[in-house]
Amino acid sequence: MWLDNPRKPNAPLAGVKVLDLSRVLAGPFAGQILADLGADVIKVESPEGDTTRQWGPPFVEREGETTAAYYHACNRGKRGIVADFRDEGDLARVRELAADADVVLENFKPDALAKFGLDYAALSNANPSLVYCSITGFGQDGPRRDEPGYDFMIQAMSGFMGLTGEPDGEPMKAGVSISDLSCALWSVIAIQSALLMRERTGMGQWIDMALLDCSVSLLANQAMSLFATGRNPPRMGNSHAQVSAYGVFPTQDGPVVLAPANDKLFRKLLEVLDRHDLLEERRFATNADRLANRDELDALIAVETTSWNRDDLLHHCAEAGIPAGPINDLDEVFADPQVIARGMKLDCDGVPGLRSPFRFSDAELALDQPSPRQGEHGD
Repeated sequence: MWLDNPRKPNAPLAGVKVLDLSRVLAGPFAGQILADLGADVIKVESPEGDTTRQWGPPFVEREGETTAAYYHACNRGKRGIVADFRDEGDLARVRELAADADVVLENFKPDALAKFGLDYAALSNANPSLVYCSITGFGQDGPRRDEPGYDFMIQAMSGFMGLTGEPDGEPMKAGVSISDLSCALWSVIAIQSALLMRERTGMGQWIDMALLDCSVSLLANQAMSLFATGRNPPRMGNSHAQVSAYGVFPTQDGPVVLAPANDKLFRKLLEVLDRHDLLEERRFATNADRLANRDELDALIAVETTSWNRDDLLHHCAEAGIPAGPINDLDEVFADPQVIARGMKLDCDGVPGLRSPFRFSDAELALDQPSPRQGEHGD
């Protein structure tokens, strides 16, 4: 049932066989990345199907089937089978696939697959080289291991929402499912690392990925701020916790983001704005000084940018080497010449999609196959 001839023989993961038992977003998105990298990914769905098939509108019409666009965002490049784990024949088919797989990817609650003999202990007995990746809300141990975890609640629990929003406003979630998506990325890194380790040891292993762990790991400099000071970093809206002047500024026809992240770039910005007088101001001489006088500095810069046309200001910043950009809606993103040039929007047999961002000098991605219809391409 596995492909003898990969769709893209020179893709980085060509020949790697992935059995994807996952649903919703974190697991399927990890599976899609592996498929884009050339792995043969077989998605196993229950007779009811992945719940994201109904998460619409919007919907995508393809060959008489109507499926939510959400589903197509995380299942491109896979083949599909339908299996009812309560049916012995179906279960035997899934076990047979697992016995010859390189990777099994699943996001059931801890211990949920053991009763079907689809847990790591059971499958690794028949396939000791198997890399088995479990994605759960809270991991395989700890006091919350048996609790369900979804992106919104994980954003709240991980500190993301506590850091996001205006200083005097309510905590806010990100505009995308950042906890699910980041967990998918961490999971792909772990899977690839385990496959590389297998080359040395000949043995597979069990990977335990938790949405909460992955989100906490992204706190990065904000976590270090807490560790260094003992104080919670505040919500800062569009300001940067450690850099100034760095934020959103008005122009005559729309706001822009200016990101002069060091002293040299800040001086260049003052030159573009024709505020040479501020170059000698001690209160703005270093980043620490600018942070101490952030409100005053932001107000001075806003006065200057308000007199500019947006695109003119961005053009002058680009010429001076100052990081700056517009605040785009999504239609503007995909009309951006740079995004177009990099081919970020795909068309897979009439189904639109987003290209994985990998670029290799001597390999190509497998991007020619849309998400499977339920049970499509199983054999």
